[in-house]
Amino acid sequence: MQHRLFSAIALATATVFAPAAWADKAAAIDEMEAYLEFVDYGGGVIFAEQIPADEWKKMVIIDARDAGQFAKGHIPGAINMDWRQILAKRNTIPKDKPVIVYCNTGSLSAQAGFAMRVAGWENLRILQGGMEEWKAKGGFDAAAKATAPAKH
Repeated sequence: MQHRLFSAIALATATVFAPAAWADKAAAIDEMEAYLEFVDYGGGVIFAEQIPADEWKKMVIIDARDAGQFAKGHIPGAINMDWRQILAKRNTIPKDKPVIVYCNTGSLSAQAGFAMRVAGWENLRILQGGMEEWKAKGGFDAAAKATAPAKH
């Protein structure tokens, strides 16, 4: 008897609250679908070697890793904003200057960047390969190293 009562309450709750939840989900899916139809190939990804050293200081750099990882090391000048909180903190992210989002390898920042671009931030780019690739390519000097003549 108690199981039937619980099932009836669950069904009633689902009937009352589900339509609104499904409508919101459908709207979100429609927004993401529209975004994917028009986004440039690569989804706003940028490579460290595409950014000249003097351009970094003109950008807002967001480290999307957790506070512990950020404390262990980050790109100088970066702001720590956990990737799961980026939409909640979107009003602190400018739309009028370049924004770079990164994590360790690029996967979590890609999720955060996707959400922000769907939300209307066209000035936001995801750092391909994240912190690891940035360090491996020479950090702020990645562009200069990539265009330097080959040593024989």
